[in-house]
Amino acid sequence: MPTSPQPRRAQLDKKPPVEKKERRALLWDILKKLAVFAKPYRLLIIATLALTALGSFTAQVNAFVLRYAVDTLTEVATLAEPWEAGVRMLTIISAVLLTKEILSIFISFGQRFFGEKIRISLSRDLSQKIIERILTYRMAFYTSSENDSGKLQTRIDYGVSSLTSLVQNFFIDMLPLFANAIVALIIMFSTNFWIGLVGLIIIPIYFFISQKQAKRLQGFRRQMRGFREAKSGLVISLINSISVVKSFVRESIEAEKHLAIQKEMTDNQLRIRSIGFVYDAIKTFIEQIGVVVIILLTAYFVLQGEMTIGMILFHVMLFQNVAAPIRQLHRIYDQINNALTYAEGFFDILEDDSQVESIAGISSDNLKGHIELKNVDFTYPNGTQALKDVSFTIKPNRITALVGLSGAGKSTIINLLVKFYAPDAGTICLDGHDLTDCDTHELRQRIGLVLQSNHIFSGTISENIRYGDMNASNDDIIVAAKKASIHEQIMSLAEGYESTAKSLSGGQQQRIALARMFLKDPPIVFLDEPTASLDAIASQQVKKSLDLIKKDRTVIMVSHNIAQIIDADDLVVIENGEVVETGTHEVLYAQRGKYFEIFSAMSDSLNLDKISQTINS
Repeated sequence: MPTSPQPRRAQLDKKPPVEKKERRALLWDILKKLAVFAKPYRLLIIATLALTALGSFTAQVNAFVLRYAVDTLTEVATLAEPWEAGVRMLTIISAVLLTKEILSIFISFGQRFFGEKIRISLSRDLSQKIIERILTYRMAFYTSSENDSGKLQTRIDYGVSSLTSLVQNFFIDMLPLFANAIVALIIMFSTNFWIGLVGLIIIPIYFFISQKQAKRLQGFRRQMRGFREAKSGLVISLINSISVVKSFVRESIEAEKHLAIQKEMTDNQLRIRSIGFVYDAIKTFIEQIGVVVIILLTAYFVLQGEMTIGMILFHVMLFQNVAAPIRQLHRIYDQINNALTYAEGFFDILEDDSQVESIAGISSDNLKGHIELKNVDFTYPNGTQALKDVSFTIKPNRITALVGLSGAGKSTIINLLVKFYAPDAGTICLDGHDLTDCDTHELRQRIGLVLQSNHIFSGTISENIRYGDMNASNDDIIVAAKKASIHEQIMSLAEGYESTAKSLSGGQQQRIALARMFLKDPPIVFLDEPTASLDAIASQQVKKSLDLIKKDRTVIMVSHNIAQIIDADDLVVIENGEVVETGTHEVLYAQRGKYFEIFSAMSDSLNLDKISQTINS
């Protein structure tokens, strides 16, 4: 039963912390890479920056209005008839604040809308780019343990989300606050140097505390990434193995595995939150000290007659504008660290040139199908050696069967012939050309592959068959379905060819895959156990379609089916990754070697004597 290793903190935090200079270099590198994706939206970025600058000035209006209100009210209160002056003051204040609010609504909407549009567009572009990229990668990339479906999905999803969150926080949340802080600080210095100095001094203190907070949380965030990848892999493994889990009644064991990860994730998250609460309290305390110092300094200057009473509230509000973005510095560090943690893995996938398939090469327009393997060795990425010094020839327009026990290396040979993998040593020649030099796309366009279990896509039957030729007409699809002996069954469905393909049985889905192959009409066909998982009747129906596929084509077949092996023109017997015999059925059977042993075992498993007695009785 498949099991998923439970993550441990020590295992997940193996990677040593990156030094400060290295992290800065890494951040700068990521920003440069992100800038490439942001370049098409430079006009939106300029508009966002312009609105942000404008909004930073309107944000200071309240401080000026409050100062004006306090100072004016102080003077008005001393008048014998204060009402007329008071009404005039309130009218001015109301008009200014109302105008400011109207402007702020439009400025804030534009700034947030443009920022959000940048974020959404970047998210789309990043997601599309990495999908386009990994589609160009070799099969070895997908079979690596580092890139199982759960881990790969997590790295992509969190990579995109962390990068776009960084953009969102910068353009929508943090940029306006920092612009406000700069303008507020300039105004504070313009009114009084010492007041401005207090506002300025708090900035490095906040930076220092936020940096300490980010450094403290760095290891916990890296652990969280490992937990998420492990959890995603466990869930996918559980879904794929659900029949095994239920048949062995191991639901409680699988639930315990999931609970173990959840507990460690919970502990990690609580630790992150508790550390954040402590540092937030420290920042709040320092900010309050700054407010007290501002009040004391301004009061001193008021008593000295250098300032009005309204300047006290004026400076306090400006100081709040300075402190507000600094108070949120930990969010910036959080986003930066998330970006560094996940974007590093994201860009590792995106920029892995070593995984890209070699596409361009010699044209395969006039493909005949003469294939020759010379001293081929191959080892899978996990270290399993599958082929050792394999040499044999496949003749064009003939049926060649690869015969051997499970794990002998038969399917591996097909994977090499389709260029899913490249041999470690030796050469594979196609019509006299090294397979490595052949154009991969053209080659695969002219090769058909029918597996034991062919993938059926979500969608209609018609769409699945048309996958063999995207330009095929409905009539072409029907002809292909008839050749695959599935047309009548399709027409018996309520929606015919528009029925959902996923609802078909295994045998019907296999014939849909064969219809897809007939539509493609390739000169070379690889058959890898195409009837192994089907019942006798479905196997018989599929065999009729396979007989049509084999006609006038070069066919390489892997099968444990006696009937299909006997039909082959040539046989290649493989044992433990090595070719031990080649020849026709009659010749190899007469040699009484490995083929004779395999064939006899197949015959015995079918109980041919009993079958013969039944038929003859």
